[in-house]
Amino acid sequence: MIKFNKRKLLDPLSGCCWAEKMVLNPAMIADPSDPERLYMLFRSTGPWPQAQQPGCPLPYPIFLGFGESRDGGKNWKFDFSRPAFAPRLEYNRESFISSSFRDGKMFDFANGCIEDPRLFDFENEVYLSVACRAFPPGPYWKIDNPVQCSPSWASDPELGRAVNENSTVSMLYKVDIAALSARDYAHAFCLVAPLHMPDVSDDRDVVLFPRRLNIGGKDKIVCIHRPKHPWNYEVGRHLSVPSIFFSAADNLDDFYHGRAQIAVFASNLYDWEANRIGASFAPIELTSGEWLLPYHGKQNDQVGYTQSFMILRENGSLLPEIIARPSRRLLYANEAWELEGDFNIPCLFTCSGVVTPDGRLLMGYGAADSRIGIAEGCFADIIAYVRSFDAQGKLKSHGVLC
Repeated sequence: MIKFNKRKLLDPLSGCCWAEKMVLNPAMIADPSDPERLYMLFRSTGPWPQAQQPGCPLPYPIFLGFGESRDGGKNWKFDFSRPAFAPRLEYNRESFISSSFRDGKMFDFANGCIEDPRLFDFENEVYLSVACRAFPPGPYWKIDNPVQCSPSWASDPELGRAVNENSTVSMLYKVDIAALSARDYAHAFCLVAPLHMPDVSDDRDVVLFPRRLNIGGKDKIVCIHRPKHPWNYEVGRHLSVPSIFFSAADNLDDFYHGRAQIAVFASNLYDWEANRIGASFAPIELTSGEWLLPYHGKQNDQVGYTQSFMILRENGSLLPEIIARPSRRLLYANEAWELEGDFNIPCLFTCSGVVTPDGRLLMGYGAADSRIGIAEGCFADIIAYVRSFDAQGKLKSHGVLC
């Protein structure tokens, strides 16, 4: 098996109202002009009584905090003076609608929660995808408590299913790296659009391939996503668990408007994927047309989440060919600090990966949904290990395991 070195990086900070309960699921990206300089956006939450609504539990809005490393991820500094990206927490109906964009016809769902950030390059620009909710939850780790803190007007059918049900909508933002580096957060994020149709299904684990892919003779933007209810899509009616979808479009607005070509790319194959699989962070191009796709699987609440990889090869169609997909679990929670938290599900959840100049794959992850860890391994060894399996998870006769 591949050896990953893991270490705890960050705990919740007592006294920091927006990060005193949980910190987790960090995004990372290298500065385009200095690969040793890494930026991190991490998910955080804390109690927020000033936004509590009548008849609702104490809300826990979800924020993004900022961190930076100048030595390739060995040491980090975090800014706890304020969130880098905060939900608006607007509870007035008309103000909520007017704060939307495109003439109020497209909601900016980053009003209550901004979750699970993923930073990636696309066409020489830096983008951020985040899973958003219109309103914050209550103490969502307590199953005996109501978890939604939506105002009564949110049930208006005219506002759509995503607002009515407070379901997850994955939003895309363009990122100004210079502003983020300078901690000028107000100018660091520019809203682009949702990356799927909000009222079809709750949707998470959304990233883009870093460049357009040739599909049917045309260069297309390809979006990877994981609908919670895949059966709500015609192509997913045969599915019983959340799976990885690919959508292809001519421009970014097509995903939101339902003009994208959609197909199911991969569903559960192994026991440790039995409950769901989804992309972890953006694919990494290995050779021309060959990609490493990081992804996660969940078996059940006892086994929890596993991080793994598969290798894809472009073939001119929407669905690349899977040429390698290990059947063995690669990276999962097993340290005490990765298992101890408010949830009883073993959870090691990766939203980021950076290949460093010295050949390490550095991955930031949420541990026990409570704190942040860093895992690293030799990138070349990881690729060799993944290649030692075929598309069905069988070990090739000539494969050599590390």
